[in-house]
Amino acid sequence: NHSLHFSPHTAHKALHFVSSFDSRKLALYSRTAVTMARGFLAVLAVALALSQAASAKSWLDKRFNTDGTVRTGYDASGQQVAMLNLNQQSGAAGFNSKEQFLYGEFSIQMKLIPGNSAGTVSCFYLSSGDDNWRDEIDMEFMGNSSGHPVVLNTNVWANGDGKKEHQFDLWFDPAAAYHTYTIIWNPENILFKVDNLFIRSFKRFGGLAYPSSKPMRLHATLWDGSYWATEKGRIPINWSNAPFIVSYRNFYANACVSGGACHAGSGRWMNKQLDGAEWGTVKWADRSYMRYNYCDDGYRFPQGLPAECSRY
Repeated sequence: NHSLHFSPHTAHKALHFVSSFDSRKLALYSRTAVTMARGFLAVLAVALALSQAASAKSWLDKRFNTDGTVRTGYDASGQQVAMLNLNQQSGAAGFNSKEQFLYGEFSIQMKLIPGNSAGTVSCFYLSSGDDNWRDEIDMEFMGNSSGHPVVLNTNVWANGDGKKEHQFDLWFDPAAAYHTYTIIWNPENILFKVDNLFIRSFKRFGGLAYPSSKPMRLHATLWDGSYWATEKGRIPINWSNAPFIVSYRNFYANACVSGGACHAGSGRWMNKQLDGAEWGTVKWADRSYMRYNYCDDGYRFPQGLPAECSRY
């Protein structure tokens, strides 16, 4: 019989090898665990940051009620996007503010329907209701046949009289990117703004109706305006192009809430009137892109133009 013998020196080397091997494995496993933990924490931190950012920029459910098919998502910057969908079965879509306002500055970014949007109407407006004596301030985008300019209709209603339209051909493609549309409403005038350019001022004149006492809700809608929207109703919606989708994001309001206080910083818009340079952009828009001005429509007013037309 042959026995296997190890010298003390050999046994010591073997034990040292096993011990060092276990140490190396333990160190490797430890480093791996730490790396995985750090990676998990980093992912968690990013997720929490995105969640907090989305929550901070989430405006639709907090401030509006919705009607029809309204879908939501978030863009790459974390901005909440509300998408109004219109097809022949679903009908109109929109959202309206939970609060009512009496004066304020309101803006939103919109990306309109690409391609042939004839017959559709996309809106951003304030309204006191649906009665015959309502006040209303409108920015309405009338759909077009492909290749034609989108028309922006601005209008002011006071005590049910709404024949005060200024219409403009937009000088850019409003479906290619988001653009900012703003309404400033104060006791002296109503201002309409596209991106950084003022395009209209509707002034208050003594003795004439002006929206000043009826609180209004803010609305955004998408609906079938085939009877009116495109070339005075000559081109209706082509439903084979549906669904039609308008996207809204980055809503902003600094306003006086009905029955409550005005927001901080309200003085900036409460006293706002156009300066010389801003009147220059209004004249530029009138000269270059105005499609219709009610003050030029003698056929519509055979008894004489509205009184404010002679006061500007």
